[in-house]
Amino acid sequence: MQPLLLSHFTTTSCIGRGLTPTLASLRERRSGLQPCDFEGADLATWTGSVAGVDDEVLRDGLRAYDCRNNRLAQLGLRQDDFEQAVHQTVARVGRQRMGVFLGTSTAGILQTELAYRRRDPVSGALPADFNYATTHNPYSVSAFVRRFFGLEGPAMAVSSACSSSAKVFASARRMLEAGLIDAAIVGGVDTLCLTTLCGFNSLGLLSSRPCRPFDITRDGISIGEAAAFILLERVPGSLDANAVLLRGVGESSDAYHMSSPHPQGLGARLAMQQALASAGLPAAQIDYINLHGTATPGNDAAEGQAVAALFGELATPCSSTKGATGHTLGAAGALEAVISALALQQGLMPGGINTEQVDTTLAVNYLLDNREQPVSSVLSNSFGFGGTNCSLVFSRAG
Repeated sequence: MQPLLLSHFTTTSCIGRGLTPTLASLRERRSGLQPCDFEGADLATWTGSVAGVDDEVLRDGLRAYDCRNNRLAQLGLRQDDFEQAVHQTVARVGRQRMGVFLGTSTAGILQTELAYRRRDPVSGALPADFNYATTHNPYSVSAFVRRFFGLEGPAMAVSSACSSSAKVFASARRMLEAGLIDAAIVGGVDTLCLTTLCGFNSLGLLSSRPCRPFDITRDGISIGEAAAFILLERVPGSLDANAVLLRGVGESSDAYHMSSPHPQGLGARLAMQQALASAGLPAAQIDYINLHGTATPGNDAAEGQAVAALFGELATPCSSTKGATGHTLGAAGALEAVISALALQQGLMPGGINTEQVDTTLAVNYLLDNREQPVSSVLSNSFGFGGTNCSLVFSRAG
């Protein structure tokens, strides 16, 4: 594929609003996970929540989109001058030539949960002020961002569980290569809600401790929330050496089970192989792998086998950053794409947080501490329920 430029990016999660605090947390090996105190969730687990989301007020003209998910979206858009960067790009390419491609798993489903608490006791009707289309619908966050910037180009939402905001890079790439747009806002937004907390709890997938990816005692995930946005464009004639490029995209489907990966990680391996092939890079030229690394016994085992088979046992340095941020579900792909971009620009391979003793049956070179050295190319993995897999390759321009 033709490389694409990440001309601007930002992220907001439990480890920080914007790039500077996010990088500081990674350098200082701080986790944002705390014991769960989400209203109505009496669960013995840990979560990664973003402070101040409920205090965010959507600006005039956008109040119809008011829900926790879109509040976090607005909070995220206002970090790192991302809003200004989009306006400058729109001034250059035009409102109809900018696309919006965002991933989410549950979007604003919390708004429906709240509406059900206010149902009419006689008729059971939902409250009249509840608007499913603008607050709950998976597309509501893309519609919100499109309206936020006054855009008129194509917009869509991908909701493929935990690979959602990785797969939007593939959607944007196809639109750019087809010549239908000149720039794209890609990313993901997902917020805490009872549906995900109780749903994952019912599946027995929540850990009662901060999650420990690839640890021998790993026993489940910690759910987080995040917003991450990237401005994606064609590569201009000249580039700064520190610029970050999307080099490769790989997508696959396990077609194996509703909620479990193929036990040998065949789908994951196919996604990684395709990403490397589209980037034109051999596995040996990947310096660091940001693992999907959810910390469930099955997922980590399947991914570990896939990585070892493709990259060699104990070969390429890798880690999961979910010990710091929690698993931000539909926002994880975009969040970890931004962390991968920081790794490239800063020469930082973040060591996994909370993991103490790597499971030796997973023959991967898992980093327990940060490693600082030049990083040229990174592979970022995102795998979702139903075996919807996506791997992305990012590289420094110089």
